[in-house]
Amino acid sequence: MSTTLTDTPTIAPLQIGEHTLHSRLVVGTGKYDSYETMQQALACSECDVVTVAVRRERLMDDQGRSLLDFLDLDRYTILPNTAGCFDAADAVRVARLGRDLLEQLGNPGASWVKLEVLGDRTTLLPDPVGTLEACRELVADGMTVLCYASDDPIMAVRLRDAGAASVMPAGSPIGSGRGIANPEAIVIIRDLLKDPAHGGDPDFPLIVDAGVGAPSDVTLAMELGVDGVLLNTGIASAADPIAMATAMRAACHAGYLGFRSGRIEKKLYATASSPWTGRITPH
Repeated sequence: MSTTLTDTPTIAPLQIGEHTLHSRLVVGTGKYDSYETMQQALACSECDVVTVAVRRERLMDDQGRSLLDFLDLDRYTILPNTAGCFDAADAVRVARLGRDLLEQLGNPGASWVKLEVLGDRTTLLPDPVGTLEACRELVADGMTVLCYASDDPIMAVRLRDAGAASVMPAGSPIGSGRGIANPEAIVIIRDLLKDPAHGGDPDFPLIVDAGVGAPSDVTLAMELGVDGVLLNTGIASAADPIAMATAMRAACHAGYLGFRSGRIEKKLYATASSPWTGRITPH
């Protein structure tokens, strides 16, 4: 990326299958203390894609109100997810339910799914075998599949080869707030999936999903060269979710531009900002 004095760096859209994301921040809809807070936080994040767990889409709050009543379906593309599924068959069933629901609502999110097949209730880490099996079946069913995965580079490649439209490695366990626990693994996944020297495609979408707790985590993820970040708890469970959503948005922009600007090389010793020549010296 090169600029002149008149250029203003911008955030390029991200293409995932037939979906165009104008914001590289994807935000979840769970864990907020009220639908009103969720609504304001989503607006402040400036996301255009929100995730909804299909298992809870018809759940009501204590006033009998539905989550979907607080989502502008003309503004947001819904990314249905299979959260809470622990085997491939259940995940495939829930993904198809999500497709049917969004087709009835006329939302373009009907054509894709965020696939989660969890291994257990303690770590909430993905079951790699179940995820791969469900991915293959949903791809064969014509769906655009975004796969929640561990930070295992080999599994990332296998999911891509199975037809996943995006691989979404966890930064750290869901809801942990630990940030990017293994940045080197994310870089290896990036290289294998996106670097032509490793057989990758520069346009293949790589998104960090889970574990983000602070804006600095989002910035770091983007500085590692991923294409976007998906988060929920880091905003919804913050003391001030609306302010945090604003911060996460700015962090995503900063990391995106920072990676593409080309950071300086890290050095062991200092390098003076001003040249040593031409100094004023005593006579």
